[in-house]
Amino acid sequence: MAYSLKSVTIRTDNSESGMAKINELWADIMTGKIPLDFVKNGVPVKGLSPISAYSDYESDEKGKYNLSVMTVTAAFFAKMEELVAQGKYVKIDEKGETIADCANKAWSKVWQLTASGELKRAFTIDYESTVPAEYTKDGKAHCYLYIAVK
Repeated sequence: MAYSLKSVTIRTDNSESGMAKINELWADIMTGKIPLDFVKNGVPVKGLSPISAYSDYESDEKGKYNLSVMTVTAAFFAKMEELVAQGKYVKIDEKGETIADCANKAWSKVWQLTASGELKRAFTIDYESTVPAEYTKDGKAHCYLYIAVK
């Protein structure tokens, strides 16, 4: 049966085994084992982007949460920028040599700001968009986090 999905969700946490589940999910998506509709025959579809949504938090970053990988259009990012301007979300932008590098930097910054009290997270729904270096003008991978705030 041929099909493509708009999203896939797993329940996980930030433990070592939870991170392994996340890595396995992304590997399955990128190899086509899980056919999300932002990529066809291993090639990204123009105008579509994958994002991760973190929701249904059990407590905070130490508890379980749902991770959904879904496909969005540019309109999603425009809406998120509006929510940032309204003070409902904070945008964190980090870059690095690899997607893993910039994502680790971005999440470490969120956790540091949360621990210091500078960031009051709502733990409702957060979003992550990573862009591989080969698709950026500066040749660096980028990670954009949209963190819901109280």
